[in-house]
Amino acid sequence: MEKLIPFTINDLAKVTNHRSGELKFGEKMIVIPPGVDKVSFLKESEAKYVLLGIPEDIGVRANYGRPGAASAWQCAIKSIANIQHNRFCKGSNIIVLGQINVSNEMREVENLDFNDIDDRSKLSQLVEKIDKEVSHIIFTIIKAGKTPIIIGGGHNNAYGNIKGAALAKGKPVNAINFDAHSDFRILEGRHSGNGFSYAYEEGFLKKYFIFGLHENYTSKSVLDIIKKLEDRVRYNTYDSVNIRKEKDFNREMITALDFIKNDAFGIEVDLDAIPNIASSAMTISGFSVEELRQFVSFFGEHKNAAYLHICEGAPDLDNSPNNNLIGKLIGYLVTDFVKANIEKD
Repeated sequence: MEKLIPFTINDLAKVTNHRSGELKFGEKMIVIPPGVDKVSFLKESEAKYVLLGIPEDIGVRANYGRPGAASAWQCAIKSIANIQHNRFCKGSNIIVLGQINVSNEMREVENLDFNDIDDRSKLSQLVEKIDKEVSHIIFTIIKAGKTPIIIGGGHNNAYGNIKGAALAKGKPVNAINFDAHSDFRILEGRHSGNGFSYAYEEGFLKKYFIFGLHENYTSKSVLDIIKKLEDRVRYNTYDSVNIRKEKDFNREMITALDFIKNDAFGIEVDLDAIPNIASSAMTISGFSVEELRQFVSFFGEHKNAAYLHICEGAPDLDNSPNNNLIGKLIGYLVTDFVKANIEKD
């Protein structure tokens, strides 16, 4: 974990707003002390969950998206640190590992133009470098018996999550993706739109369910590919569930769980599926925050839930006066997952 910037007790203190008579997550969450072997600490700690930040938007840029997702980790950790530690959810169940150091890669992309073929190739190569770091750290966390909660970053990091989980489990894993897009695009060089297709092609992803595809933004070619792979790749659409009411939200969650539950699976959440959330591909129509929270809680409750990944939120693109709302949303999703999952060993 050479590229990891560990979170320290001082870092926690800086983001925690202390108040008399209250106990915040930031006062109870665990960090790995300096000089202590990280792997041994993870194995020996009683805490079950490990928070990891990936402050990059290189994969988003490589996929013609708007940058800004690199800011989500810092925004999220500030919100998470100020959640109340109480009988409903305890900060002491969480280790804040830190963030992957992507500062050099982020500097390299500042002057790259995704419309230029050579620059696009460089962007993809940088995504591949990050892939290696992500998969190694996720492998290490899961191998230590812990459950990673990853805050991105772009959805390109789904590849590293899936690969790391598969290597730790010793076999391919499944994934459920709450997303307006399939991220199952062609293998044209790595970016945020093909993390799942690369993981599938390389044998790390066994079964994949996309929950809430937007019909207007899914290409015929992607639909054709999925149709050929229907034994292993399935989906429903947001339009069929919430617009035409042909399908029921709760029944669809059960259908999706039945498809993936027999093996370890990752829970992937793309915040661009929620209306008016600042992201690389904002939408004005989509599932509600309450439906997303129900989704995370429902899938998190299963014993085979191997990790949670929340990505594509871009606080830097939020021009509203109260632009910490993305951090608060991520905080809700983290605690919904922990509350549902904590007893499911």
